[in-house]
Amino acid sequence: MKLPVYMDYHATTPVDPRVLAAMTPYFTERFGNPSSRSHSLGWEAAEAVEEARRQVARLIGAQPEEIYFTSGATESDNLAILGVVMGRLAERPRVLTLPTEHKAILDCCKWVSRLGAEVVFLPVDKTGLAAPEAVQSALSRKTVIVSIMLANNEIGTIQQINEIGSITRRYGVLLHTDAAQAVGKIPIDVKEMNIDLLSLTAHKMYGPKGIGALYVREGTVGQLLTPLLHGGGQERGLRPGTLNVPGIVGLGAACRICAEEMPQESARLGRLRDRLFQGILAGLDDVHLNGHPTQRLPNNLNLSFGQTEGAALLASLSDVAVSTGAACNSAGSKGSHVLEAIGLSEELIQSSVRIGLGRFTTEEEVEYVIGRCVEAVRGVREHSHRHAPVRGES
Repeated sequence: MKLPVYMDYHATTPVDPRVLAAMTPYFTERFGNPSSRSHSLGWEAAEAVEEARRQVARLIGAQPEEIYFTSGATESDNLAILGVVMGRLAERPRVLTLPTEHKAILDCCKWVSRLGAEVVFLPVDKTGLAAPEAVQSALSRKTVIVSIMLANNEIGTIQQINEIGSITRRYGVLLHTDAAQAVGKIPIDVKEMNIDLLSLTAHKMYGPKGIGALYVREGTVGQLLTPLLHGGGQERGLRPGTLNVPGIVGLGAACRICAEEMPQESARLGRLRDRLFQGILAGLDDVHLNGHPTQRLPNNLNLSFGQTEGAALLASLSDVAVSTGAACNSAGSKGSHVLEAIGLSEELIQSSVRIGLGRFTTEEEVEYVIGRCVEAVRGVREHSHRHAPVRGES
């Protein structure tokens, strides 16, 4: 078994060897620009791009012409929210979202609020779920978009997007979902779920970094989006720039593999995740599960350990790659905004650990992490108790 054991699959995933094999020719002998229409190298690249577009579309129940390639989910989120709001600033548009969203959404909302849009944060319960009724109550004539993450990147909670989508469609309001963590792990059908805009990225599903896509429902939705970039006219003018053909091919291959293997792989990860949780519970007390107990990603486990200092715990787990929150937050010292939004105490926020299992996680690794986690928590607690100030000391 190779150390450190990687259990931070929410942050990123290794590229699947099959994905790499599909990409490799497009770095070398098939290096053409898909916008070059006058020779075979360009035609070959263009066909590879269109095949990848079909592969992405199939995974989420979309049509190929509804898929626009971007540099990743962050760009897709920006294009969805800013693209909708920028063209309607004169109306002082309203945006509905959640306090548990990814920073890409929260920072977009912060930006459009500075430009004059109204941003409303809907409440979530202690499991991170937003009530569809709360969405309906908050809708107004000025609401132009609702952006709610399909599955949370920290606590794994899966939102009731079907019900929310029924409401937004009935009221004629656009529904955007950041599905970076959900795509390839749970079934998604954008038509059945009434999703208008969906963001995804390759590096969360064993594809390369730096490539993603935005699903844009055909019809009026595309006409409502204002491009953020200009020049070249690629991606029907919505996202111009020379296409990243190797990355796009890798994204397509990653989507194809997920479509083929998702049912059995998600079931396997769910079993490993449950074994990991039960093993930790058997060895420790004062362990708290964060997020919804059942309505969660099959590979997600977010735990808080009472009476345990989080930084010391991670230091003790140097041979296990886990995190205390989202990778995008790791540069800052502030605790998780997601755990804060679901009402966790500061003590439990600081002692939280996010564990993400993935395609290459083995049973042997799970058993190893159970033992190491129990050992590390006990060690941190014992050290803390030994060095706790005696009552009455200053």
